[in-house]
Amino acid sequence: MDELAHLRKRITTSFKLCGFLIRSENSSFLAEQLLPFEPTEREKWLTIITENLQGQKLATPHVERDALEKAINELNRVGLDEGETIFSLIDAFTVPRYRYNTRIKKFELDSRPRCLLPQPRMKSDYMQQRYAMLLQKTLRHDLFAPAVIQDGVAADAQTKKFKLQYAENLLATSSLKEAVVLGLLTQLKEGKFYVEDPTGCLQLDLSGARFHAGFFCEGCFVLAEGSYANGVLKVDGLGFPPAEPASSSRAFFGTGNSWGGEAAKLLKYSPRLQELERSNTETTIVFLSDVRLDLPIVMDKLRQLFVGYDSCPPQAIVLMGPFTASTRNHHELRQHLDALGALAAGCEQLKKQTDLILVPSVEDPTAPNILPRAPLPECLAAGLLKAWPRTQLATNPCRLQYCTQQIVVCRLDLMAKFCRNTLHFPPDTTHIEQHFARTLICQGHLVPIHPIAMPVHWDYDPALWLYPLPDLIVMGDSCQSFASTQHDCTVLNTGSFVKSKFAFKVYIPASRTIEDSEIPGDLDMQ
Repeated sequence: MDELAHLRKRITTSFKLCGFLIRSENSSFLAEQLLPFEPTEREKWLTIITENLQGQKLATPHVERDALEKAINELNRVGLDEGETIFSLIDAFTVPRYRYNTRIKKFELDSRPRCLLPQPRMKSDYMQQRYAMLLQKTLRHDLFAPAVIQDGVAADAQTKKFKLQYAENLLATSSLKEAVVLGLLTQLKEGKFYVEDPTGCLQLDLSGARFHAGFFCEGCFVLAEGSYANGVLKVDGLGFPPAEPASSSRAFFGTGNSWGGEAAKLLKYSPRLQELERSNTETTIVFLSDVRLDLPIVMDKLRQLFVGYDSCPPQAIVLMGPFTASTRNHHELRQHLDALGALAAGCEQLKKQTDLILVPSVEDPTAPNILPRAPLPECLAAGLLKAWPRTQLATNPCRLQYCTQQIVVCRLDLMAKFCRNTLHFPPDTTHIEQHFARTLICQGHLVPIHPIAMPVHWDYDPALWLYPLPDLIVMGDSCQSFASTQHDCTVLNTGSFVKSKFAFKVYIPASRTIEDSEIPGDLDMQ
């Protein structure tokens, strides 16, 4: 204790010499961070911290906790370039918006201001941008790209090629034997389905259609193949736009940071982060969904989880809602969040080294049932933030960046929405998770269904894009847990923590593997 008191006094003196004032609780925090170092090392780090604070250009001479944490994070990033971070949480409302430029065949950053109540034109504009994204990757696919001529012979003469038609082309003719159209699957008249693109819409005859794998819901984009006559496209096959590996997609975004975060450039190709990712073989990220804090049994299990991980803290623990029954009682939720913070009492290593991330569901209070959903208000989590300072209140969905890996987290019961709204239920129900994963990956979107089934903020639709494909998509769906990997993208469903005997998922970034874990019921409480 004498050493700690001496270090606090030394910190206060150093800060005064640099023109700063620091409160006792903040000097205690910094002393705890520097105590493990040798005395000579402490002086060096103390100098670096004060220099960093001077560079932050603080508004007042009083140094607050957030400024100290920012300076300490800079120390942890020694060897990394400006903007590079080992782990970060990205708010859905800050995800950059890109538009496809058909002239230069590239995506360009759209930096125009956005809002929750945009102009009416955005209702069609966000769907047109989604269509443009799917169209450009479809036209590049081998089935639609023009044949390459080598020595007067087509290099891929064995492969049948298709020509993509637009609605206006078919509407201008009386009949066509073979036609393939990309468009939005919609029901403009009761019981009659259409495929719609920016040039027009075509009525579909699905009586003899063969459905490919996936969930075909109104509001998704489809490739309809068939014959056209008398204003109706008789569909022989209905499929999704082809998926595209992320490595191919990124080439059309340039060097800009299309993922989001503070870095100016995409961190995917950072050699330093790649090396850290390979070397940190013990790093894990823990995912739990349907974490009902109002149930005593859940709180008991979370206490066991925190105590168990205190000796080997993960990079982050992600808790997804709903955190209480949908009573919309804000004060009740605040009490439960305070209790959550109290569960970590005594788990000092966990609180110092692990980020606790809270992702609300659409049932949690203070925000409407529209995606992206705002985070829980800080006023409700004030007690939790004090007890566990590394707590982060996330949007739904949100993005995580660990070294070079990109992770999307979304809490939504999407499987039930797919099953209720699909035109054709997959006959192979034993592998229904593959149909689920294929739908998200091919559509390049988290909620490819009608806005009535899941409303979206028009101006922030890019936050729901899955293009280029991330490394991991974590869905907090209350149906049975599963994992499916397609095109180097893994779709993981955590399942319900409450309904699955307190099972959760552990992701190991170094090996890109997922472990199934469960909190047993016969552990003695600590």
